[in-house]
Amino acid sequence: MLLFGIGVSNIGAWIYFIALNLMVLNMTHSPLAVAALYMSRPLATLFTNLWSGSLIDRLNKRNLMVFLDVFRAILIGMLPWFSSIWCIYILVILINMAGSIFGPASTTYITKLIPAEQRPRFNSLNSLINSGAFLIGPAIAGLLFLVGSPIFAIYINAVALFVSGVITYLMPNLEKRTPIDIPGKKISLELIKKDWSIVFQFYRSYVYVMIICFLFGSLMVVMASAVDSLEASFAQLVLYLSESDYGILVSIAGAGIIVGAMVNTLIVKKIAISVMIGVGALGVCLGYIIYAFSDSFYIAAVGFFVLAFFLAFVNTGFTTFYQNNIPVDVMGRVGSLNEFFFAIGIIITTAILGVAAELFSIQIVVIAAVLVMLLLGVALCVCILRPSKIQYYKLTPPVKGK
Repeated sequence: MLLFGIGVSNIGAWIYFIALNLMVLNMTHSPLAVAALYMSRPLATLFTNLWSGSLIDRLNKRNLMVFLDVFRAILIGMLPWFSSIWCIYILVILINMAGSIFGPASTTYITKLIPAEQRPRFNSLNSLINSGAFLIGPAIAGLLFLVGSPIFAIYINAVALFVSGVITYLMPNLEKRTPIDIPGKKISLELIKKDWSIVFQFYRSYVYVMIICFLFGSLMVVMASAVDSLEASFAQLVLYLSESDYGILVSIAGAGIIVGAMVNTLIVKKIAISVMIGVGALGVCLGYIIYAFSDSFYIAAVGFFVLAFFLAFVNTGFTTFYQNNIPVDVMGRVGSLNEFFFAIGIIITTAILGVAAELFSIQIVVIAAVLVMLLLGVALCVCILRPSKIQYYKLTPPVKGK
């Protein structure tokens, strides 16, 4: 049921993403207005994640997820009612803020629900579903555009999120306690500061866990997002691809994700978590290197397929590592604060690469960024494959709740 709900939500998210871009483009005829939508997600994370972890760890996770699904469904359903682009931006930021809270909340709920020995299998299936949504969502969006309009597709996504909320409501209620577990205390600035100190204290106590989270986030979240922001420009200005050729390139990446996720699902029980992360990270870096040094469609296609293929391995491995080594009673706070710092990193790094691409050759900028990714990937692999740290990758983790 949980995987089905995640699948419905993810497919709807891709439909919404494409339809919203087209709706804003039709309203404004401005690529800049569409580009602003891409900045709304990290901005929403900055607005939300300094305080949302305190909320997540003290509220009933299942009920919070249901509320956030329904809340987003209502806001998305309201989008076509507004003709002002600024009102739409405000709604989009609110939707993304709810999404920023939903991510750490769902991770905590899944960790509580799924026994440790079943997490690698669950995470691999979840990765397969995410990969399927990457292909199915845009395909459904295209069909909806044939029979309706982007606005119709947005309404479909609102319905999908509502269905996801209903499915989540049918899941087991793992927390019978009252919403706030500190009697007589409400969420306040003082409590939030105390929670930050708890997170920092946790990371000081478990420096190795902090290093792995930092390296993974820097590689797979910050640098990957920044490099991807130049992807369309690279394809057209360096490889001289048409829009249709670029669409085929993206489809090849989608095929790589699907194939990688299927292979990962079949062999997940036979591979150590550390090997999944290490080999997966180096494989992603290899794909980006092939893509950065490419001078033709075919070489770029190989790079896209390779990096997409290994995404399922590194994501499944890291998710399992994270679930096994972060105590569930602080997982919401740790995850929210991590995402806050990664959002800052995305904004700064994307801005630096964007300015550099204006001053220098786009390919030189992409190559330099990918070489930084390779250094991070090697550092991550070295840290993970150290024999002395093997206990962090067992299904019985060394970290206990604080």
